[in-house]
Amino acid sequence: MKNKFLFIIAVLVLGTVLAACGPSTITVQPQPMQRTLTVTGSGMVTLTPDVAYIYISVHTENVSVAEAVAENNTKAQAVATAIKGFGVEAKDIQTTNFSIWPQDQYDDKGNKTGTIYNVDNTVYITVRDLTKIGDLLDASIRAGANTINSIQFDVADKTEALSQARKAAVENAQKQAQELVDATGVKLGDVQTISYYDSTPLSADYGKGGGAMAASSVPVSSGQYQLTTTVTIVYELK
Repeated sequence: MKNKFLFIIAVLVLGTVLAACGPSTITVQPQPMQRTLTVTGSGMVTLTPDVAYIYISVHTENVSVAEAVAENNTKAQAVATAIKGFGVEAKDIQTTNFSIWPQDQYDDKGNKTGTIYNVDNTVYITVRDLTKIGDLLDASIRAGANTINSIQFDVADKTEALSQARKAAVENAQKQAQELVDATGVKLGDVQTISYYDSTPLSADYGKGGGAMAASSVPVSSGQYQLTTTVTIVYELK
């Protein structure tokens, strides 16, 4: 009888332990959804270019590779001298390509008749006085350049223009946000996130595609282009 009583007590204790170790349920109170307002503003600044980047090339051909190189070197040196004569400093003249390649020649029957060697020398120059570009190109062509790959206009220092565009973009976004909350009867809270993108394109290319240009004073217009900043702001709504 005593053993039976002890057995019953053990079963009750075990049941209590198992109940204590069993799965429990945790109730999580749902958090209220945060209300936000996202607006995108833009700011634009019109710039007048003050610098130009130009690729100028000398191309020569000869059945003798040595003569093709010698002729190219002579013309390339003459072009560099002409460029420097317009105030372009040595630091603003950079060789971007020097190449030599053979080109086999064939007759009407497909028989090889010889080989011509082609030599190219290309310099990338920065012109800081835009009033001299036309005459500079003219002088370069007269000195021996026969390919003008492109002219790209830019602004050397965009720091102030970018600052103006960003401020204008933020003001535009803030104005939109205020108009929206005024119309809906809610209030703006703290700014949650801000992101922005600056668009600083170069102006269009001129003379792209190569080819010799007429040896005369080349009319070149730098025009203008627009720098744009886009700002996206996320506000909390009260």
